[in-house]
Amino acid sequence: MATATYPPPPPFYRLYKDYLQNPKSAPEPPPPIEGTYVCFGGSYTTDDLLPSLEEQGVRQLYPKGPNVDFKKELRSLNRELQLHILELADVLVERPSQYARRVEEISLIFKNLHHLLNSLRPHQARATLIHILELQIQRRKQALEDIKSLGMWLEFLGKEAMWLWSQNWLWFGCANSCRREEAQR
Repeated sequence: MATATYPPPPPFYRLYKDYLQNPKSAPEPPPPIEGTYVCFGGSYTTDDLLPSLEEQGVRQLYPKGPNVDFKKELRSLNRELQLHILELADVLVERPSQYARRVEEISLIFKNLHHLLNSLRPHQARATLIHILELQIQRRKQALEDIKSLGMWLEFLGKEAMWLWSQNWLWFGCANSCRREEAQR
């Protein structure tokens, strides 16, 4: 029984066979999906919103509201995480059967940390974009300066070449007139 290394192409490839000769012969792409959709059994949404911890069924350990001091809260959660990890190590040594509660507390702290970090992603993206644009401006200014200095260098070389050409012209002119005088004698 023979098996193919690769599966056959999907049947709709025939719709695109005349695309190079006539690009309008291919069907239009489907419109973008809006709202919710299912992929690999999971329900997803096209909204670019970060769901709150309450929507995810997780208790929020930091204050609610738009005026959250991210730096302070991240440090606080990080210290709390360190404390809970030390407590987990202590519990594992002294009372190994009671570790589950500590692990759940650590999981809750991690979920809160991740949510805070994900809340910072739009700010990070904006700052990264600003940095990239500033670098582009700086590179373009540097390229402009390089072009200006190259133009000045070429102008200098042109003047130098003209001066040398005029000197050679005078020298060749004198040499030719001297030769003519010698030839006439």
